[in-house]
Amino acid sequence: MSEFAEDEVELQSLVKQFLRSISDKISSAPSPECAEEILLHLEETDKNFHNYEFVKYLRQYVENALGSVVEEETNNLTREDGQHAIGSGHDTLIHAVTQRTRYSAEYQQMIHTLKNTMITVVESLKNKSEEDQLRKEEMHQEKQHRQSNIQFTDNCSDSGSSFSRSYGFFRQEQLQILAEKLDSSKPKEVRWEALKVLCRAPTSDVLSCESWSSLRLNLCVALSEPDPDLSDNALRFFAKSLSSSPLNVTREIYTSLAKSVESSFLSHKLSFPSGSATIDVNRPEISRLLKQIRLMNDFQKEVTNFWIRHPEKYMEEVIENTFSLLSFHHEHGSPGTERVLEPVHLLALLDVKATWFKKWMHGYYSRAVILRLLERKYKSVAVAALQQCIKYNESCERFTNETTESGEQRSIGLVQRSVYSGKELEYCCFVHSLCVLGKLIIYTNGKKLFPIKIRKYKDPVTLTDLVVILLNIMYKHPRPLDRDSSHTGSDVLSPSTLVMEVLWMLCEQTECATECLYQTPVIEKLLTPVIALLNGQKAELKSPAATLSLIADILARIANTDRGLALFLFEKNLVAAHSERTFAAHIIVQFTQRLLDKELPSLCESDMPHSLCGAFILVCRQMYNTCEGLQVLRPYGLHKALAAAWKKTSSLSERVQTPVPGAGAGSSTQELQNMLIWEETLLDSLLNFGATPKGLLLLQQTGAINECVSYMFSRFTKKLQVSSCEKFGYGVMVTQVAATAPGVVALHSSGFIRALVLELWSVLECSSDDVRVVRPKPTPIDPIDRSCLKSFLYLVNLLSSSQSVWELLGRQPLSNKSEYTLREMPTSIPDLIDRLIAVNSDVKIHSLFRYEESHTFGLRLLNVLCCNLDSFLLLESQYNICSMLLQSQMRNVTDPDSSEGTIIIDSLSVERNHVLVRVSVVGGPSERRLPPRDLQEGEGEHPYPWPWFSCYPVPRCYTLDPPDILHTSPDSEISAFLSSWKDPKNDGSWMEACRTLYCKVMASKPNVLTGKVLADLLEKVVAHLSNSASECFFSPARYKAEEKTVKNAVLSSVEQLGINTCLKYGIYLRLLKEEAANDLALLMKHVKIFLSTQRVKTSSELITHQEGYPGHDWLACTVFLIMAGNMEKSLCLLVSLSSLLTSAFIWPARIHASIHFPKEVAESGIPPVYWCTAHYVEMLLKAEVPLVHSAFKMSGFTPSQMCLHWLSQCFWNYLDWTEICHYICTCVVMGPDYQVYMCVTIFKHLQPDILQHTQSQELQIFLKEEPIQGFSFTNHLEFMGVLEHKYRDIVLADMKMI
Repeated sequence: MSEFAEDEVELQSLVKQFLRSISDKISSAPSPECAEEILLHLEETDKNFHNYEFVKYLRQYVENALGSVVEEETNNLTREDGQHAIGSGHDTLIHAVTQRTRYSAEYQQMIHTLKNTMITVVESLKNKSEEDQLRKEEMHQEKQHRQSNIQFTDNCSDSGSSFSRSYGFFRQEQLQILAEKLDSSKPKEVRWEALKVLCRAPTSDVLSCESWSSLRLNLCVALSEPDPDLSDNALRFFAKSLSSSPLNVTREIYTSLAKSVESSFLSHKLSFPSGSATIDVNRPEISRLLKQIRLMNDFQKEVTNFWIRHPEKYMEEVIENTFSLLSFHHEHGSPGTERVLEPVHLLALLDVKATWFKKWMHGYYSRAVILRLLERKYKSVAVAALQQCIKYNESCERFTNETTESGEQRSIGLVQRSVYSGKELEYCCFVHSLCVLGKLIIYTNGKKLFPIKIRKYKDPVTLTDLVVILLNIMYKHPRPLDRDSSHTGSDVLSPSTLVMEVLWMLCEQTECATECLYQTPVIEKLLTPVIALLNGQKAELKSPAATLSLIADILARIANTDRGLALFLFEKNLVAAHSERTFAAHIIVQFTQRLLDKELPSLCESDMPHSLCGAFILVCRQMYNTCEGLQVLRPYGLHKALAAAWKKTSSLSERVQTPVPGAGAGSSTQELQNMLIWEETLLDSLLNFGATPKGLLLLQQTGAINECVSYMFSRFTKKLQVSSCEKFGYGVMVTQVAATAPGVVALHSSGFIRALVLELWSVLECSSDDVRVVRPKPTPIDPIDRSCLKSFLYLVNLLSSSQSVWELLGRQPLSNKSEYTLREMPTSIPDLIDRLIAVNSDVKIHSLFRYEESHTFGLRLLNVLCCNLDSFLLLESQYNICSMLLQSQMRNVTDPDSSEGTIIIDSLSVERNHVLVRVSVVGGPSERRLPPRDLQEGEGEHPYPWPWFSCYPVPRCYTLDPPDILHTSPDSEISAFLSSWKDPKNDGSWMEACRTLYCKVMASKPNVLTGKVLADLLEKVVAHLSNSASECFFSPARYKAEEKTVKNAVLSSVEQLGINTCLKYGIYLRLLKEEAANDLALLMKHVKIFLSTQRVKTSSELITHQEGYPGHDWLACTVFLIMAGNMEKSLCLLVSLSSLLTSAFIWPARIHASIHFPKEVAESGIPPVYWCTAHYVEMLLKAEVPLVHSAFKMSGFTPSQMCLHWLSQCFWNYLDWTEICHYICTCVVMGPDYQVYMCVTIFKHLQPDILQHTQSQELQIFLKEEPIQGFSFTNHLEFMGVLEHKYRDIVLADMKMI
């Protein structure tokens, strides 16, 4: 490196030449760090990089120092067994050589020498630069102004040298001289030259010098000078300091700038333009202030990026100086005093939407300081913002009768202009103030600033007053004036858009909405135009259709929240016609109906757009898609009005002529498009009735359920939200629809089920193999792989209801083909069962790519299906499921040829064993034991200790000891009470006494209410109620069947299987003997004949309406067991029970297609247990157990599905026999509404488990497969009584309306 030292003078020349060549690039850098970044990436950005002499010199030096090292390392690597040969890639070889060279001693020596030499060269250049500057300062000012600060570094050292912009560092003496030259007493030329020099000085040197305080004062004086040469250069120094200094320095610069601006406003007192006068921002005094405020605003928007890294006091100083400037205002004297310009006017002109304030309020670190300062010291800032909004509102009131309005919002922010009128400045200030207030009031401490006392106002302005003022502004300016493409930007700054943004923010914050929106004056203000139009008056709105659309938007957002919905439904806070107070929901639905029927002349004359009607339908939708909302809106028959409008629109859209090429097709195409959009809006609105059980019945009665479900499927496949207000997709609605026969038929016809099956098969059997090459798929450890879980849950939701299973599988045989091609995919539920569940042949096994995983999936699905007893009976009667499973177990042995082989333990045999036990053993949580699916772990333990079986009977270990049932209890209070009343039918107080005693006994000795005591109680109560005219809901039944008719009656295979199931359970409970089978069959025949006379002759194509009740009559079996197998008593009790309202809910077979219903309800295929009981269960859950209600919604499952499941089979397999008896007895004695309260109580009891399994995405599987552990009426009767007290007037009254 000796020649390097010898050529030091030449190297200095090369460095200087290099810097001159790139001076244009680095002179534009705003800071030394940016200049350094430019230098580091110069090779990438400068095409002449390798032509610079300095670069050539360095390259030659590196070649001389490291050439031999690189050559030696290359040879060594190529000889090392081909490890880095060319076959491994040329880039790999280069990388290896580079790595070894960088760690060589020669490289370290080269870097050390290069660094020392460059330090010497740079120091020499620095010293020479300082000397040249002091000697030739006047001559070379302009030339040196273009130089930049350069810093040389390499990857191996953190040391280096800095060049400031062509001058190096300043000494204290130089800065002292500059401070003296900047004194205001000096000539302008001297001050100007001093400012030029100061702008080129390093900011750190200037700010740390001893004379900085005098420099700062002189700079502030220069800022306010009218001469632009002085003020602009001073501002340039401030800009440079703000951009390149830490916050502890910039806060002082910013403070000086703020104080200078405030001083300028105070001294100049610029007049505010009034009338037709304007303000020109190019005026020197305005331009100077505008530049300074612009610099402040830029800093305000950037400072949030780094002030959290500094002490809070620095940030607080910046905020306080800003508020001090904004709180500056001139006191107005007499009314004739000329108004002056204030800082906030120019700040609003530069940052009209207060971006700086929004950024400051974003983080808690700064927001806490802002709100504290506003509360304690600078509340005048909030007061001024509020005054500006009030002033704009008053100006709207003054000019409300003018035919044209000022277009100040048209030009703000659209094009660059230099002249502004007073109204435009006022509008800018209003926008800025509104944005500031909007940010303030969404935070708790911001709301604490209210109420605010305003001058000339008697009462302080509250938050509610502010919202009313904003609504009034929106009413006067419903839309921007210019709607053409050249002025689309005006939408952003239109009053209505700005007000709506604030209101949207309030709607999204629960606390804000409660304090600001959910107030009587606000709701009254929102609905005042609506009430006026309903009353036949003219709404005082500039553009009624546009304003009403905005009102509807806010109303829909309010109704989308629980608190807002309750406000609309249950609070009488509005004044309607004739000064009668009414609910907001009634006003909204009446107005919507009038819009649909086009009965509002003032709106119809203006060619009311469909969008307005759709907007108010959306408000109603937010109400009727909830149980409590539908309860209020149902009397208005909105579903009928929507259906009528849809049918009319559908017929009109078919009449629109198809556009013909060459003809004027523009208008017809647009008309057709508008018709289709409106038709979709109406279908979407009708579809949302399906969100609740009762709403689904109303939807079915409109006759549009198929079209609505097809529309839902089209949106579901696109993964679209239900609406702009909904956070969830269509999962819950699909589940709700699938719970009913007509709903699942509509899903099938829409293609939804086909698409679901195909998607499942694609995930389960046709997973892409080419992906595994790069990223192999892990072997699944769960029985159902996570990739298939979503499809599995969809199938469980779809097939949860037995009615859905009957519609999809009834009379549908399995294919059982002799050959299946590998490309053959199932497209229906029977196909899926054939391929995944009924895998009973080698052909089916070989047709599956993943036999074990796919068959396990099918068995898991079968297990969930069989949890519903009616679904299991259908599967068993049609497909012999049990026989098929037993045969599979028999084949899965170690030695198939002998009868002594043991069953092979694998996932399939474990699953089959679990399903067989589930379908073969009946009982509640303490009456049967289901084998687990997990294998045992640990040494010496059998992996599966549970006994296998491939033929009946089921091993005894799967049944637990039966409960002790007291058949006689002569000392019980109930027995004494029943025996003391010989003829209670004429005593009106008997039933009340009975209920009181029943509750007492249930709370103290519930085990007494079993056996004969329970049977006697039911007999006496049913006999009393059926003989009472006030309690007899249906006409008293008269049944007497001939013996021949009963003998000739034929029971279906499903009923026969149900009888066998009941018989097994009765024998286990020791209530029946084997001989009771004939009596039970006889009872079922009697009941079948009796109920057939109670049904309408329907023309429905539903399978569930073809052959009586679809399923088994579990209530009749339960009564038979309660009566200990006495057929005559059972039949008498059932016939008497059929006249009571309770029978419509606890006896599904009795009410199926009943003649007591209107024909459209009887033919709907939807039972009252679903559209009444389950509906109120969902409504009460939302109010009483909200966490469970939310869990169901998040899981895509519905409480109504489980209620329908439990109640249809009288809780068999879910509760113990004693609790089942108590369920029946409670509903008979206490009233049918207790069925609702019991379901709610069960969900409350299961809340911890429900929340846990919702998190693991298996809620529906848990609820279906697991019994209800630990539930007893005794522990929950008190809570049911509380529910009765709160809700009986609503629930029981609606039950009586069926």
